[in-house]
Amino acid sequence: MAEIIWTEPALSDLDAIADYIALENPPAASELVRRVFEHVGQLAEFPESGSRPAELKRSRYRQIIELPCRAFYRHEAKTGRVYILHVMRGERLLRKGKLFARSRQAQA
Repeated sequence: MAEIIWTEPALSDLDAIADYIALENPPAASELVRRVFEHVGQLAEFPESGSRPAELKRSRYRQIIELPCRAFYRHEAKTGRVYILHVMRGERLLRKGKLFARSRQAQA
């Protein structure tokens, strides 16, 4: 079973998305956070189950999509860890540099 590690930036991303939704609908924001954590939780048993982002076809990064969010992660098979690196709204464009920088931070 893989260990899921949420990085601080990814948690902040999800928190910001939930805060925005909560301005209009607090129960929907809570439900979104619950669904994202539940969907990401499947990675403990199936760490390679996420799809490869279209923007990053040949990379080691994968994503879990729980609309309206995309959660990007990296699986380290040697250590059995899954690092959740970035969460963003699905309609936004992925900034690859941000994802790569967070990946380097997670290794430190």
